[in-house]
Amino acid sequence: MRIKRIKISLLVKLLVAVAVSFIVSTVVMIIISQIILHLYNLQYLTIEDIGATTYNFIVFLIFTFVIFSFIVTFLALIRNKIIYIKRITESINEIANGKLGMTIELQGNDELSKLAQDVNSMSKELSSKFEYERQLEIAKNELITNISHDLRSPLTSIIGYLDLLRKGHYSSQDQLKEYHDTTYSKSKRLEALINELFEYTRLTSPDVKLDINDVDMTGLLEQLIGEYVPIFEKENLTVIKEIPKEEVLTSMDIEKMVRVYDNLFMNAIKYSAKPSIVKATLDIQSNYAEFRLSNQTERPEVRDINQLFERFLVGDKARSEHEGTGLGLAISKRIVELHGGHIQAEYMAGWLTIIIKLPI
Repeated sequence: MRIKRIKISLLVKLLVAVAVSFIVSTVVMIIISQIILHLYNLQYLTIEDIGATTYNFIVFLIFTFVIFSFIVTFLALIRNKIIYIKRITESINEIANGKLGMTIELQGNDELSKLAQDVNSMSKELSSKFEYERQLEIAKNELITNISHDLRSPLTSIIGYLDLLRKGHYSSQDQLKEYHDTTYSKSKRLEALINELFEYTRLTSPDVKLDINDVDMTGLLEQLIGEYVPIFEKENLTVIKEIPKEEVLTSMDIEKMVRVYDNLFMNAIKYSAKPSIVKATLDIQSNYAEFRLSNQTERPEVRDINQLFERFLVGDKARSEHEGTGLGLAISKRIVELHGGHIQAEYMAGWLTIIIKLPI
């Protein structure tokens, strides 16, 4: 209903302009007629009194002034609208020529202001999409660069050791076994990187689908932490957990969320100071469950701690030392967001905490 009111308001303005112009031109006609009658000292203007030629000239002159006054008055009344239309046209041309994000000042409350508002929305949306496409292009280039680097390192080692084996450049069975073991470990690293890359690419696809089921989060975390306790203890890490006993149902793709928790636990094992403590807590709020995993470690060399969730953020040195791919936390973030949740990191007094909030 509001759109109809806006359209009518512009029509009314135009009709008012026409009416006012008509009244002004009528007044002009009366004034000019009275002036001419006064000059000729006549009560009525007739052909017999002044002659046919003069009469026709006077009528033509009167109508010329009437039309001129109508046009001038009408243009004066709609001048601002004409200027506004020109401004909108120029802005559209500038947007079409690449000046995305620019906006037009809104004036009035009619169709022209609605048009300007739509143009502003279009400009902002195009700017947003262009920036998004630009970021995608940058991300794609970074991804290709990092993939090339990470694939080349183990692949070069594999080729090198296979070449030594092919040429028989080993002095003992122990050295042969060492070459075999190294080649195998580098092959497994290559496989892990390819699998992580495939998983990340699949999860970032717009048509990714989740297999959602109702899951008891407390039971799931108790089971997962229990499975990891021996691994933590082997690495001189003590697990302190605070998990509620009551059942907490949440809708999730259990396979993908298990992948998230696996990533967090493995990161805690890789990067924790040893020996030290790892804390796992679950806090239940009215509409979400907050899981926190804290471990003692040096502060990551990043400006913003939440940059940890950017793909391939882990430096070359860290990746080579810990055999990481740099995609684990990026994958975790994507999975949590697909579930309508939020993941973030905090670092305080030597403790790195990963926080996952999921709706319940």
